[in-house]
Amino acid sequence: MGLLKWSTRPTVDIDAKKPQVNVLRGLLARATTPLLPDDYLHLINPLWTAREHRGKVIDVVKETEDTATVTIRTGWGFPAAYKPGQYVGIGLQLDGRWRWRSYSLTSIVGSADNKTIAITVKANPDGFLSSHLVDGVEPSTIIRLAAPRGDFHLPEPIPGKILFVTAGSGITPVIAMLRSLAARGQRPDIHHIHSAPTRDDVIFLDEMEALAEQVPSYELRLQLTREMGKVSVSRLEEWVPDWRERECWACGPPALLDAMESHYEGGGLRERLHVERFAIARTDHGGEGGTVRFAVSDKTVEIDGATTLLEAGEKLGIQMPFGCRMGICKTCVLPLAGGYVRDLRTGEERREGERIQTCISSASGECTLDI
Repeated sequence: MGLLKWSTRPTVDIDAKKPQVNVLRGLLARATTPLLPDDYLHLINPLWTAREHRGKVIDVVKETEDTATVTIRTGWGFPAAYKPGQYVGIGLQLDGRWRWRSYSLTSIVGSADNKTIAITVKANPDGFLSSHLVDGVEPSTIIRLAAPRGDFHLPEPIPGKILFVTAGSGITPVIAMLRSLAARGQRPDIHHIHSAPTRDDVIFLDEMEALAEQVPSYELRLQLTREMGKVSVSRLEEWVPDWRERECWACGPPALLDAMESHYEGGGLRERLHVERFAIARTDHGGEGGTVRFAVSDKTVEIDGATTLLEAGEKLGIQMPFGCRMGICKTCVLPLAGGYVRDLRTGEERREGERIQTCISSASGECTLDI
């Protein structure tokens, strides 16, 4: 037992899929001290490092004019299991800087190759990384990965009646749920309302229409907004008369989700509604901006009151911790070493000594972070 502990101690922080692998890695670490095997292995294959999760872009396939599915081969230590509806962090080096965003997984566990994952990305005119993933990333590009996270997924056991309300790229976490249900032969009663400007803009249109034709318990309602107008929650009663009896998962633009939350709260059914937001709901509560100092990195930047501390750090090339980027998962929490920051959602001010969420906070005058 003592020998086993001695062998694995150099790799106690490495998450290996097979425990016995860490024995070999530990023995190699003992032999290569002061370096670790990763200092050599990543030179042979970048995916073999266990210092961080990595992946390699295998393929990029267009789904619509501004949307593409990116298939990624995952490296050493990346979790083999995740839940349909969860998201993954993607880091890509562009112009000498690592840029990070989170995207819903559209692959499912148990597919043909469990060493690959897929995300489906819609290019945002203001989103440099999303546009690059859709139109510019080359196969064999090495990327960084953050482990799958998120609470937007179906529970076990699966509810007998489900309502999906999605719009635009909000279909991405839900398509993973639909694929998982189909793969497991589960057929709950599903009503699905999905909106997009035109049929050409509907991501996974053929797949959803085929599912509606083949599975009687899946009913799809397409709301093509250019000719039919936007989804109005006041029409839920008309479209889905038994909506009150259904567990609902909704994902789309902030206005749609805000309306859904108000509708369910008004009916006393908020606990039946599960929402996934792709961006923080920035209000007029931002700070006045100011100087942000990153103490450990010894870097300083001036930002306006609408730029988050997370975005500021990333622009300086600092590897900031993050998860959802929406103020939900708390992965980005850091100690505020000095000054003041303000929550972009609520306007609440935080001061020195408190722990803050960098993804939803901006400078309110001068502030210092311990990173």
